[in-house]
Amino acid sequence: YAIDILDGSVVKRTLTTATTSALYTAAQQTADWGAPIGPGQSLAIRIYQLSALIGRGAGRSVTLTF
Repeated sequence: YAIDILDGSVVKRTLTTATTSALYTAAQQTADWGAPIGPGQSLAIRIYQLSALIGRGAGRSVTLTF
């Protein structure tokens, strides 16, 4: 999987994982946003499943609220 962390339509960071979960660490959040994401804030992401034959599949956009 590839997970794009979005700031509007701009990709701030892409996380990759071989499992169905990924960790966006506090250090990564601080580097991207100046501080870790906290209660009441939201994060827009786009998730892609990767394939050796096709590469990135169609993305699914989601907004996470903390």
